[in-house]
Amino acid sequence: MGSSTIIKISSSYKKHSFDCLLSYDSVYKTEKLGAGLKNTRFQRRGITINGTLYVCATPIGNLEDVSIRLLKTLRKVDIIACEDTRHTLKLLNHYKIKNQLISYHEHSSRKKEDYLLEELGNGKSIALVSDAGMPGISDPGQELVRRAADLALNVEIIPGPSALISALVISGMDSSTFLFAGFLPSKRKQRKEIIQELKDEMRTIILYEAPHRLLDTLADITDVMGAERKLAVARELTKKHEEVRRCNAAEMWEHFKSNPPRGEICILIAADEIVPKEISLESVCEEVEQLIGSGMDKKEAFKMKAREHKIAKSLIYNYFIGKKI
Repeated sequence: MGSSTIIKISSSYKKHSFDCLLSYDSVYKTEKLGAGLKNTRFQRRGITINGTLYVCATPIGNLEDVSIRLLKTLRKVDIIACEDTRHTLKLLNHYKIKNQLISYHEHSSRKKEDYLLEELGNGKSIALVSDAGMPGISDPGQELVRRAADLALNVEIIPGPSALISALVISGMDSSTFLFAGFLPSKRKQRKEIIQELKDEMRTIILYEAPHRLLDTLADITDVMGAERKLAVARELTKKHEEVRRCNAAEMWEHFKSNPPRGEICILIAADEIVPKEISLESVCEEVEQLIGSGMDKKEAFKMKAREHKIAKSLIYNYFIGKKI
């Protein structure tokens, strides 16, 4: 049996370490992972010791919307990779957390990503945060998570606030199925082309928009989808001046024309409720009744027939309830 030695290895928990008994047949080696990226690991009998990339959701406005797990994570990691160090410092200072910050945003170089991945491979733990909400959702982070997963590095999620989910729920629109389209293009021609593609969408549509482009986007929605298309605009969610407005597209444009918006904005577009002439809601509701009679859950029956006939579930539901009154 070979000789052994005690080697001190830093754990992923800050200010702590553990002693690991390694025999001389263990290997301390550097191996290539990906294009030119070197990763130094302790390895013995196929067991590797890596750091963990924690993908952390942070408050979208109100700093009290944090979890205990998030605060523990931000304290224990070796590095916090953030979209804007000044913005993240406000959160850290609020909870008296001191840690190493490194900027990581949409314009960061590949070299910065390589550095973070190499640190993970060297046993460092990293918290990935954006300015607000979940990294990777219309924010930096997707590529880093993908590369870490491809390299078989540890990735964990720290769930929390999300602007799109919060806006969807508070809008009152159908949340059983929805489409998130992120930010539309800033150029009008490209923006209108995408809105045209979304015109007949049978799911609730969620968009992000900047304050200075809101009126132009609302004008294009009105032009392409019609003045009567039902919308909701959620602005400054969880903040002091939170606003949620629900009306048709033309009325929404008029409101924000008179009241210039500020802050983060979500636009929600209701599913297209135009019923094709060849479809009879009466017959569709009869089909729904047959499914319910056979034992199917009522909600599932509405959903199935909405998909089958390509009409909004709410349209079938409202007609169905109207018949029962």
